[in-house]
Amino acid sequence: MYLFPKEVIYLTRIRSTVLIILCFFLFFQTTAIANAETNDQIYTDRMALFKKVESLTQVPWYYFAAMDNYERNTLPSSEEEKVISIQFDETEWFGLGNAAKSTEQEIIKKFGGIGKDGNGDNKADPNDPEDILYTMAQHILSYGLHKDDIKIAIWEHYKRDLTVQTIMNTAKVFQNFGDIHLTDRAFPLDTNYNYSYRSTWGDRRGFGGLRIHEGTDIFASYGVPVRSTTYGVVEMMGWNLYGGWRIGIRDIYNIYHYYGHMSGYEDDIKVGQVVKPGDVLGSVGSTGYGPPGTSGKFPPHLHYGMYKDNGYSEFSFDPHPYISKWERMEKSN
Repeated sequence: MYLFPKEVIYLTRIRSTVLIILCFFLFFQTTAIANAETNDQIYTDRMALFKKVESLTQVPWYYFAAMDNYERNTLPSSEEEKVISIQFDETEWFGLGNAAKSTEQEIIKKFGGIGKDGNGDNKADPNDPEDILYTMAQHILSYGLHKDDIKIAIWEHYKRDLTVQTIMNTAKVFQNFGDIHLTDRAFPLDTNYNYSYRSTWGDRRGFGGLRIHEGTDIFASYGVPVRSTTYGVVEMMGWNLYGGWRIGIRDIYNIYHYYGHMSGYEDDIKVGQVVKPGDVLGSVGSTGYGPPGTSGKFPPHLHYGMYKDNGYSEFSFDPHPYISKWERMEKSN
């Protein structure tokens, strides 16, 4: 078949466009795979370091992992991810008077610094992951290896009750699952039931005084199962004037998940319990806006809220984008 010059040019352009699209697709696919492998590798490297220092010091690895995870999740998302994110005050590390910030172990010791050599190179570098973990281990050992002693050591390092509570909860989760790469998520309700929701964070509320709505309302029938969205520890249960029968879960990313207006709890759910995504916590109700037992002042729904701890304060943020993403993930599977 004879093709005119314009047709040849047209077909050539189409082939070129297709090739360019294929090249971009392959590039992004390769990049995504490489990033996934890099993310998996960094978890492997961290766990290897935690286990190595545990074998040297007998301090359980999950405490290092929990402190490291806590500090990483107080950093700005734009900051490059390190293998280990635990930090020490420079003066505390190098010692008062060590103006040159010498990493020589003997000089640090001479100036009363706490920095320790964890890899045998006679240097205590606050940027070296092994030195960081070994120094933290020595700090913990100065108090003891009993759980209560470790809790005191963590408080002496951070001097903040909520930080200690979060780290101890996260350590409990890591110990329970024997892993730190816990990234699964679940929608707050069983997606096999009918429900509806929209972004309601920031809306005005009048009960108990003018205030903003700190969560997303997911409307469903009475009795629809309410589930944990994440890995964490049940931190709070019981009646709340506003939220009725509610549960609060502290996850491993410094986020407190609040479930309100429930009709009741699962029989085996209790404070201090470790949960994972999909675990049933209770069921949808319409409790709240009054003394214990008050119900029916509004249609049945789950109030789901998320509160972030940045190391200094805890604040509410809009959960809608997150639960929408988790819903899509769950339904696609």
